[in-house]
Amino acid sequence: MPFTARCSKPPPVALLIVTLWLTGCAMAGSDTRAPCPPVVGYTAEDQARAADEVDALPEGAVIVRMLGDYAVLRDQARTCS
Repeated sequence: MPFTARCSKPPPVALLIVTLWLTGCAMAGSDTRAPCPPVVGYTAEDQARAADEVDALPEGAVIVRMLGDYAVLRDQARTCS
């Protein structure tokens, strides 16, 4: 084996250090969770007024479907915390 062939290989310790470093980076994000969004509370009067306003909307209004999606997101945020 020529002497120059040995110089082109990285030492085994360098490979071990790189492997451990990359493994440490991969593990850092596995246990972190996104914070739960706050759930805003509404009074009974606000909820009654919103229900009246939704009832006054025309048939097939898109906002009704969007409010349903919002209700699902609120339930998910409640269970998150």
